[in-house]
Amino acid sequence: MSKLAHACHAVGIAAGLAAAGAHAQAPASDDPYAWLEDVSGDKALDWVRAQNAKAEAELASTPQFKQLEADILAILDSDAKIPGVEKIGDYYYNFWKDKHHQRGLWRRTTLEEYRKDKPAWETVIDLDALNEAEQIPDGKKWVWHGADCLKPDYKRCLIALSPGGSDADVTREFDLETKQWVSDGFFRPEAKGGLGWIDADTVYVYTDFGPGSMTSSGYPRIVKQWKRGTPLESATLVYEGGPGDMYIAALRDHTPGFQRDFVSRTIAFYNDELYLRRGDGTLAKIEAPNSANKSVHREWLTLELREPWEVGGRTYQAGSLLATRFDDFMAGKREFEVLFEPTANSSLAGFDWTRSHLVLNVLQDVKNQLSVVTPGEGGWTRTDFIGAPGIGTLAVSAVDPDESEAVWLTATDFLTPTTLSLAQVGAAPEKLKSNPVFFDGSKHTMEQHFATSKDGTRVPYFLVRPRDLALDGTAPTLLYGYGGFEISMTPSYSGGVGKGWLEQGGVFALANIRGGGEYGPRWHQAALKANRHKAYEDFAAVAQDLVDRKITSPAHLGTQGGSNGGLLMGNMLTQYPDQFGAIVVQVPLLDMKRYNQLLAGASWMAEYGDPDKPEEWAFIQKFSPYHLFDPAKDYPPVLFTTSTLDDRVHPGHARKMMAKMAAAQKDVRYYENIEGGHGGAADNKQAAHMQALAYTFLWQQLGE
Repeated sequence: MSKLAHACHAVGIAAGLAAAGAHAQAPASDDPYAWLEDVSGDKALDWVRAQNAKAEAELASTPQFKQLEADILAILDSDAKIPGVEKIGDYYYNFWKDKHHQRGLWRRTTLEEYRKDKPAWETVIDLDALNEAEQIPDGKKWVWHGADCLKPDYKRCLIALSPGGSDADVTREFDLETKQWVSDGFFRPEAKGGLGWIDADTVYVYTDFGPGSMTSSGYPRIVKQWKRGTPLESATLVYEGGPGDMYIAALRDHTPGFQRDFVSRTIAFYNDELYLRRGDGTLAKIEAPNSANKSVHREWLTLELREPWEVGGRTYQAGSLLATRFDDFMAGKREFEVLFEPTANSSLAGFDWTRSHLVLNVLQDVKNQLSVVTPGEGGWTRTDFIGAPGIGTLAVSAVDPDESEAVWLTATDFLTPTTLSLAQVGAAPEKLKSNPVFFDGSKHTMEQHFATSKDGTRVPYFLVRPRDLALDGTAPTLLYGYGGFEISMTPSYSGGVGKGWLEQGGVFALANIRGGGEYGPRWHQAALKANRHKAYEDFAAVAQDLVDRKITSPAHLGTQGGSNGGLLMGNMLTQYPDQFGAIVVQVPLLDMKRYNQLLAGASWMAEYGDPDKPEEWAFIQKFSPYHLFDPAKDYPPVLFTTSTLDDRVHPGHARKMMAKMAAAQKDVRYYENIEGGHGGAADNKQAAHMQALAYTFLWQQLGE
């Protein structure tokens, strides 16, 4: 296992982004639009269908829309895209969607085949065929959520499938040798949670065990050990968290020679505890700060600090990466090697273990730089990563951290199709695959600029513009941002953005505002809770900088964002309406008075605050778009999009904001996909349709 963060930490902290609960309290009695929180109620869905019909009539009826939708679908369905693979045993597995396989194929090949332009693939699971064979209630279709296959034989896998794309899913056991479902195998009913292998006949299970077994966010509160052939009800308790915790899970590290069991207690975002589970079932806490990202690889414990830590007679900076021997640490020693220490302009974007090396990925002013650190008898040594591209967004992941020193290396930017290389640490990478050119970017150029925020902070952003752009303030420009949960926005190649926006002559900008992770924990923490306004001030500053540079003007400047970025869009709409000519608000949070009572909202209070506390609602209400809306004010045209089956961010946010603005006769339209979950779409056709709606709306509002 290359990094425990990919497992325990992922099902804890990162699960706040990737999984959500079904918790919701009674609607607010003083809200005239509270009835729209009834996700699948007939009245609410009738309203949704009526809004969808209006949006379709306005945006989707022209030949131009149909051509754009077809172009984007062709990109998504292209069989020339890089098939990303995961090594499982002797095979390399890929999950693939195209026009012939709308829900997807889980398939495998050998490395020798994979090196070819057109590998021969062996189908393992065909989701479209499965959907034909199994009729799910309400007409839903299975959506792939991943596979966990048992080392070292890789004969059995635990497959997660979602009905319709919701974060809630089922887990079923699958036989890789026969390529059949195990009829009497492990099965976890639909819920948030999962299964994880202990051995061939035992799993960890964290799921909905009935009343009281889920946290206030709707995640598992209890993890148990479950023996094959016994009912789920007989599984034995491993650990029970509190109702106010966020997510409880457990896993076994199957690394040969270093098998260990861990229990993860995620209390809130960036606040978790990790325990070593001994053979007798007792737990030993890893006594590192709750805010630190704790990872274990073979004999090593790594700690990625999010706050300063005073220990062992010295203080380590927030944003640092420390390493020590795991057994020494558990025995009480506090001696660390500092593998990375941030500067004013650099942060740790990520790190990944091969069997013997640790590859560091550092952002230097939001540009990736790779290096390698290696433990040895004389201490740790540091070398450059040979053959790393000098530009673009770089990502590294181990091929097989148990046995190999190889990594997958991907490189991309706004105008260069993504490439995939196979690299042995210490040797030049071997380029294996490249995405096709999906749009004509030859007339565009990429730049990086810095805007000055209200408090004087320099805020970076990327700009993609035509080389011959006339600086007269008339260019249709799309500004995108997120600004939350320490997630960095870096350049990437998007066929949809290219075909739908750049190729038409548009300008694209990507903002690196506070709340994200572009400069490490400090950049994120600068916009938490009462300081949330700084993220919005940063984004407004980037918008103003685009105008000051005469790239565009408010009438030609549009903006788009989803999820936490949808909250960002809601605040641009209500706090900075004069700076934009159109806004696309996707799967958003908007009612910040009730967000913590809707689905997974309670798990985000470390980010935004607790609106049920008067002293915190005092600042939250200042960035709650649903409450900031003023029917007497003018607002730019808006498109809201969401998904009925989004069980992460409640669709009621977008529904209620749409209804409130429509009642005030504002220029708004709304589209809700009936499937899709938090991603908004369950297959390529749905994704193409929703992207085409957004770009068509933006061109209508921002074009000449």
